[in-house]
Amino acid sequence: HKILNFNVGVLGHVDSGKTSMARVISTVASTACFDKNPQSQSRGITIDLGFSSFALPIPEQLSESTSFESVQVTLVDCPGHATLIKTIIGGAQIIDLMLLVVDITKGMQTQTAECLVIGEITCRKMIVVLNKIDLLPEDKRSMMIDKMSKRMLKTLESTIFKDSPVVAIAANPGESNEP
Repeated sequence: HKILNFNVGVLGHVDSGKTSMARVISTVASTACFDKNPQSQSRGITIDLGFSSFALPIPEQLSESTSFESVQVTLVDCPGHATLIKTIIGGAQIIDLMLLVVDITKGMQTQTAECLVIGEITCRKMIVVLNKIDLLPEDKRSMMIDKMSKRMLKTLESTIFKDSPVVAIAANPGESNEP
C-alpha cells in the first residue's frame, strides 16, 4: 500500500482557531499535537509545532498516473504568537500547501500578515480559512462572510496567492475563546 504524504501548514494569528481546526479534521494525532505540552496548556497558546494527519483515497485524476493508493495529509499546526516566529518559519519550510486561518470576527491581524509573507517564501499554494463564522449574527452571516472573503482576496491581489480559494468554517461551533 503506497501512501503519498502531503504536508499542510496551518498558520495564522494567535487565537484564530488553528489548533481547533486541526483537531476536528485529524484522525491520527502525534504525541506533541493539539497543545499537549504543559507550557502550551498553562499559557493557553500553541508554543511548538503540532503534527496530526488524516488519510484520503488517491484523487481520481491521479489514480491512473501514479502507483500511490492513498494520500496522507499531515497537518503542521504552527504557533501564531509573534515571539514564536522562528518555530513558525521552521514549520513552514516543510509544507506543500498553507491554510491561512483567519478569525472572521477580527480579519487580518499582525501575525496573519507575517504568516502570509512566510508562506510566500516557503510554498506556492494557499487556502484562506475564515474561521469562527458561528460567532457572526445568523441574519448577517452570509453577507459578512462574503464581505470578508472579498477583503481577503483584495489583500492577496499583489501576492503569489491572488487566486487562492477562501472557505468559511466554524471549527468549534458554539464555543467562544472569550472569557
